[in-house]
Amino acid sequence: MRTFLRGCLAVLCLGISWVTVAAQQIQPLSLRQAVAMSLETNPDRKMARADADSARAGYRLARTALLPSLTFSGSAMRGNDPVYAFGTRLRQQNFQQSDFALNRLNRPTPINNFTTRFSGDWTAFDSWHTEFEIRRADLLAKSSSLAAVRSDEEVVHRVVAAYQSVLLAMRQADLADHEVQTAEALLESSGNRVAAGLAVDSDELIASANLAERQQEQIAEHGRVEIAWAELEAAIGTTIPAEQRQLQLLSERKFDPAPLPELVILALKTRPDRQSLSQEKEAQNTAVKSSKSAFGPQISTFGSWETDRDSIGSAGGNNWLAGAELRIDILPLGKRESLTASRIALRKAQATADAADQQIKLDVTRSYYEHLAASRMLDVARASTSQTEESLRILKDRYEAGLTTITEVLRAEDAQRQSRTNYWSAVSQNMMTYANLRFATGTLTADSVEDLQ
Repeated sequence: MRTFLRGCLAVLCLGISWVTVAAQQIQPLSLRQAVAMSLETNPDRKMARADADSARAGYRLARTALLPSLTFSGSAMRGNDPVYAFGTRLRQQNFQQSDFALNRLNRPTPINNFTTRFSGDWTAFDSWHTEFEIRRADLLAKSSSLAAVRSDEEVVHRVVAAYQSVLLAMRQADLADHEVQTAEALLESSGNRVAAGLAVDSDELIASANLAERQQEQIAEHGRVEIAWAELEAAIGTTIPAEQRQLQLLSERKFDPAPLPELVILALKTRPDRQSLSQEKEAQNTAVKSSKSAFGPQISTFGSWETDRDSIGSAGGNNWLAGAELRIDILPLGKRESLTASRIALRKAQATADAADQQIKLDVTRSYYEHLAASRMLDVARASTSQTEESLRILKDRYEAGLTTITEVLRAEDAQRQSRTNYWSAVSQNMMTYANLRFATGTLTADSVEDLQ
């Protein structure tokens, strides 16, 4: 019997240990985890990274212009064309005195030729046009990489907004549950008072209608929670299991942002999209230099080595050829238009960068004052909540004492419910406007979201 009890106890302990381990392995979804998941699965980020990879490939392609080109070719030919036959015998180093006979020159017999050739060329000097093109490709690659960084920040911002929506919806649903419980208690209290002859039947009917209204709001709020989860899943790009949906409810946070002038300077210094435009402007400036260099002279070198034989395994002749070429475009009409287009693109890039600076300043200023307003509204909402709670407590005591009507109690409950709703909305707005400010300054990254949860 003791052995049996010991075995049961061991099985029970093992089961408890397994449940404990499983509970430890499945944790509620944190904001940091949600952001990390979105950066792995979000399609917008994948597209931005593909653009950056394409730009880096363009840079590597531009560098290949510095290298010589080398090709190999092999061919097999047969024919009796007089020029072909005469030249082939010379290349095969098989020309004889009898081949000068007029009959053989005019009507030669068919001849085979198996050719093997290595040839190459290299641009020795092109007035630094290639160097400018490599520099331009490098700047465009850097610009694309910085644009991808800004794309990551946009993904993080969307996830933060969706996550905050879930927290707010859960808090509002919790508030709706509490209101239903309060309405049920009021219905029970009014029923007892009617039964005791201390209130009229209409009080109970009013309390019953109030409960039905609160239950409808409860259903709507829980539906908003599911919608908020769906929006968060869309922002992340994957499904969130039910085990990870037990989040900590929304709580109030206080933030202390730097002064506005410092934030504007910080944004102009750190925003990846501004840095991307700066690199793009420099790339267009380099494109102008490249277009100018195209007017200069070019020096190219070339060479080849060739073997010719009448059969694959036979002996034959070989020859080589090397040379250099100087090229100057004396009528560069197309190059002039290309230079004009490059200058226009540079002016556009400069204007785009200037407009971006103004927009960044506007974004930071707007986000700063929106957060400042949200912080003050939170203080007002907090005070209003305390006042309505105290007012409701007094009216409930007066109702129990028969000194006021149930209508006054319900009016006070409506005011308290609205103040609580406003308070949690203000808490969420305070959090989200701070996130917007961080996003506007370019400091909202995957590694800096802990204080937003």
